[in-house]
Amino acid sequence: MIARRLAALSVVIGLASLGVGSTSARPKTVEVTIEHFAFTPANVAVAAGDTIVFVNNDIVPHTATATDNSWTTGEIAHGASARVTLPQKAGADFFCELHPVMKGHLTIAPPE
Repeated sequence: MIARRLAALSVVIGLASLGVGSTSARPKTVEVTIEHFAFTPANVAVAAGDTIVFVNNDIVPHTATATDNSWTTGEIAHGASARVTLPQKAGADFFCELHPVMKGHLTIAPPE
């Protein structure tokens, strides 16, 4: 009886050390502010499946759009925000379609 319990316990410990049955990291939400015709931060570390909230604090509308068109916020009015959940194959570089000099970059890690 004790031997079986010890064997079962060693299997559970072994599986836990391999990450089997453990909770994977949950998608996170990252905020990027648009102000003074710039994205802040301009370089954002995220994973596929994470959500980015773009908040427009400028007096004019803006967008945040992947250069490969894999995602976009659409137009964001002054004082508004837009959410983008990154697809598995998301473009890493982004810009404002209305003001192309505004640029940003995502460092995208694979989902855990």
